[in-house]
Amino acid sequence: MNTTAQKISVLEKVGYSLGDLAANLIFQTLMTFLAYFYTDVYKIPASTASIIIFVGGFFGAFFNIIMGAIADRTNTRWGKFRPWLLWTAVPFGVISLLAFSTPNFSETGKIIYAFTTYFLLIIVYSANNLPYAALSGVITGDMKERNSISSYRFVAVMVAQFIIQSLLLPLALSLGHGDKAVGFEKVMLFFAITGIVCFLITFLTTKERIVPVQAEKSSVKTDLSDLSKNIPWIIMLLLTILVFITLALKGGMYIYYFKYYLNETAQANFLENIGFNHFIAGLNNSLAGLGLGEFEWPKDAATSANSLFNAGGIIFMIVGIMFSKPLADQFGKRNIFGCFLFLSALSLLAFNFFSPDAIGTVFITQMAHGFLYGVTIPLLWAMIADVADYSEWKNNRRATAIIFSAMIFGLKIGLSVGGSLGAAILAKYGYVAELAKQTNSAIEGIKMSVSVYPGVIFILASAILYWYEIDKKMELKIENDLKSRRNT
Repeated sequence: MNTTAQKISVLEKVGYSLGDLAANLIFQTLMTFLAYFYTDVYKIPASTASIIIFVGGFFGAFFNIIMGAIADRTNTRWGKFRPWLLWTAVPFGVISLLAFSTPNFSETGKIIYAFTTYFLLIIVYSANNLPYAALSGVITGDMKERNSISSYRFVAVMVAQFIIQSLLLPLALSLGHGDKAVGFEKVMLFFAITGIVCFLITFLTTKERIVPVQAEKSSVKTDLSDLSKNIPWIIMLLLTILVFITLALKGGMYIYYFKYYLNETAQANFLENIGFNHFIAGLNNSLAGLGLGEFEWPKDAATSANSLFNAGGIIFMIVGIMFSKPLADQFGKRNIFGCFLFLSALSLLAFNFFSPDAIGTVFITQMAHGFLYGVTIPLLWAMIADVADYSEWKNNRRATAIIFSAMIFGLKIGLSVGGSLGAAILAKYGYVAELAKQTNSAIEGIKMSVSVYPGVIFILASAILYWYEIDKKMELKIENDLKSRRNT
C-alpha cells in the first residue's frame, strides 16, 4: 500500500463535504418527512406507510454489503470510489424527484408506486453514498486530518438539515400556493438539480491517496470472514442502527408533536412575543413583490413553530460540531461519543415532562439537545474509518468499502425501522390523518415518540461503546504502525 502527502487542502475538504450536502437534501427529507408525505400528502394509510418504509428500506439495506464488495473491487483511472459519484449523480436526482411525486393513481396504485420509488431510491442511495463514505477512508490516513474532514462534511450535513427541517415544509406550501403535493414536487426538483451539481464537484475536487497494492486482493468470502471477527465493526454496526432508529423516529414525529400535542394558542403567542411573525410578514411582503406566493408560517402556528424549533436545534448542532474535533483529539473519539450521546439522551427524555403550554422550555431543551448531539455527529463516520484502519492493521488487508457498508447498512436499517416505527406507533395509538383533534391515546403515542422511546434507544447506544476497544491509545498505535508499514 502506498500513500502520498496526507495534508488535505481546504478546497478538497469543502469539495468532499458538498457530496454530503447533496445526499442529505434527500436523506434528511426521508428521515423527517417521509411518513408525513405518505400519510398527509399522498394519503396512504399510516399502517401501509409503515410497511412500505420498513420492507423497502430493509431489503435495500442488504444491498450495501453487495455494494461494498463491488466498490472495493472497482478499479478505474479515477480510483475505486470517486467514479461512483459520477455514475450515480443523475439517477439519484431523477429517482429522488419521482419518490416525492404524487401521480393520481388508485389507492393500490399509490402503494405500488410509493414502494417502487422508495426501494429504487434506497438502492441508488447505497450505490452513491457507500463509495462516498468509503472515500473519506482513502483520502488520508492521518487521523487528525480525518477528524477535520469529518467536521467539514458535517457542517454541510447541518446546512442540508437546516434547509429540510426548517424550510422544506414552508417552501412546499409557498411554491405550491397551499397545495403540499405540488409544492413537494417543485422543492424536490430543485434539490435534485442541486444534488447532481454537488456530486460532480465532489468527484472533480477529491483524490484517493491510500491505494491498495495488487497483492492485497482477497475474496468476498475472506472480507466477510474478517468482518465477522472484527468486534469494533460489529459494535459500530449496532451503534449506527440504534442512532438512526432514534433520528428517524423523533425526526419524523416532531411535526405531529407540534400539530397535535403542543397548544396552538401558546405556540402563536410565543411566535408573536419573540417577533417571529413580524419577520415573516416582512418576508412575505418582499416575496409578493417578486411575484411569489406567501409562506404559510404566519397562518399556521404549528408549522411555523416546528420550523423554528428545528432551526434552533440545528444551529446549536453546528456549534457542537465545532467542539467535536478538539475534544476527540484530546480524549479520543469513543469517550467523547459515548459521553455526549448519553447527555443528549437525557435532553430527549425531558420532552416527556413538558406541558403543552411550555413552548419556551421546549425550545431551550431542543437547543441543548442540538449542541450535545452535535458533538457526536462527525465522530460516527470518523470511527468507521478508524475501523477500516483497524482491519488493515490486524489482517494486513484493506477492505474500506465493505467496512463502510456497516455504516450504510446500519443507516438503512435504522432509517427503515425508525421511520416505520413512527408510522406504526401512529397506527397503534389510533392516529387519523388530518383529524383536527386526535384522541388522547394518539397524542400520548406522539409524545412518547419524541421523548421516552428515542431517549432510551440513545442510552442503549452509548452503553454498547463499553465494548468498543479503539480508544485514544489504540488510535495512535494503529496510525503509527500503519505509517511504518506503508513506508516500508
